[in-house]
Formats: sequence, C-alpha cells, structure tokens
Amino acid sequence: MCYDISFTVNIRAIQDYFPDLVFDEQIDLEFGPVDHVQGVGVFSKYPVLYRNREDGQLHCDRFEWGIIPFYEKEEPALLVRNKYVNIRAERILDDPKSYWYKIRNRRCLIPVTGIFEHRTIVGWKKKVPYLIKPAQDELFFLPGLYSIAEIVDKTTGELVKRKTFGLITRAANALMRQIHNDGENRYRMPLFVSLAKATEWLQEELTPDQYRNLLAAEIPASALDAYPVYTIRSPKGRPDGLWKTAPYHWEQLPALGVGDPA
Repeated sequence: MCYDISFTVNIRAIQDYFPDLVFDEQIDLEFGPVDHVQGVGVFSKYPVLYRNREDGQLHCDRFEWGIIPFYEKEEPALLVRNKYVNIRAERILDDPKSYWYKIRNRRCLIPVTGIFEHRTIVGWKKKVPYLIKPAQDELFFLPGLYSIAEIVDKTTGELVKRKTFGLITRAANALMRQIHNDGENRYRMPLFVSLAKATEWLQEELTPDQYRNLLAAEIPASALDAYPVYTIRSPKGRPDGLWKTAPYHWEQLPALGVGDPA
C-alpha cells in the first residue's frame, strides 16, 4: 500500500492548478518543500483540498492522514487506525456495509509530487524503495475521502474536532505490479488521475456513472516514471546528503520483474 509521499514544492503552488482555492486560516502557507511524509503509524498532518459544505468553495487545510470515523469519541488504537490510511476503490460504491460507502461524498484531493513504494527482491534482506510519479507532472493530485470526528481530549475532557483523510488505491498497472510485489496488499497502487479528472472529483455532485468511471481510471505504465531511492524511513540521512526523492544506485539491483517473490 502507499504509506509514503513527497511534496517538494511550496503549498502556494497548488493555486496554479486551482486559482480560486481558499486556504483555511490555520494552514501554514510556508508548508513545503518536504521530501518525505509518512502516513502509517505517524498520521502526519498534510494539506488536503476539499469542497467546504458551508460556502461551496474549494478549500485547503491540513488534515491528519489516517481516517478516524465520525462516530468515534475516543482515539482509535494504533493498529486500528493504520487500517484507515488507504481506501480500496472497490469498496466505496460496491460495499454498502463499509465505512467508505458512508463517506463516499466526502471527497478530497491529496497534492503530491511523488509517491514511494517498496519492492521485495528474493534473497535481499531489505526492500528497495522506489519513487513513482507521472512523467509529465511536477505536481499532481490523488483522490481521497475525508472524515471529521469529535474526539474527547483526555487532558481537558473537551471534544476536539479532528479532520482526517485516506488515500484511494486500486489494482496496480503493469509497472506497479513489479514494484509493489509483496505483502498482504501487494499489486495495489494509488488512484492516479489527470488534472481534469481530479477537478471533476471535487465537483459538488457526481452521478453514479461519473463516480464509477473516476474510480476505474488506470494510468498506463508508460506514463509513469519510477526509479530506486535510498531507504526513506530511516532517521539517518542519506550517505550522499541528497534528498530522499533523489535516485540512488543499489549495487547489483536486478531489473524490474527479476527476483520477484513467488
């Protein structure tokens, strides 16, 4: 699953794509560039675009990555919340019992400049991380869903409004199958969409056919750039001092498709 992303521009760059965007008061307009943001286990606060239900305008605010369902009144356990970092596209419209179906109309966009995924290679102790992005786009937008819950602050006893989001994933294309090739959620990838489709995602209303077509979008493998990078989750910096998004040469790294687990 996709638990790691990058945002190597300043947050103000989003307005080049959405000129009428309203930045909420609490957002830090100096956010970015950031080479690595982790969702799972950390639940980082991150800029998210959404349509405000009070004024109908597109807003940007920092939400926590990792959905807290709106009915929760206490902080979910770590292992529980980790399951709400990513959202399977197949469950949004076709699983009425899922939480994703309940919040299907709370749509948002996650602005990123790249996503990281880890590749397993038979005989290697560690997985090799790759950075993946659309070949033609410096900044792009991943569809997601958001939730707002009021959680009891155990220190004060007050209800605190928590804005959270999850990133939508779908079945992987040919390239991503060779990178995200292991684990319980192998052969998955984020829902990459064009700017036109990202804009459509934030319309006030979507017909069922529009919604289903957006969830079915599959970016061709040829439209993605992917290259190996140095370990991204280590507290230590890279030995060459470069950003985590920079390409890294791994000795004797086999070509994609070679050394895949059975």
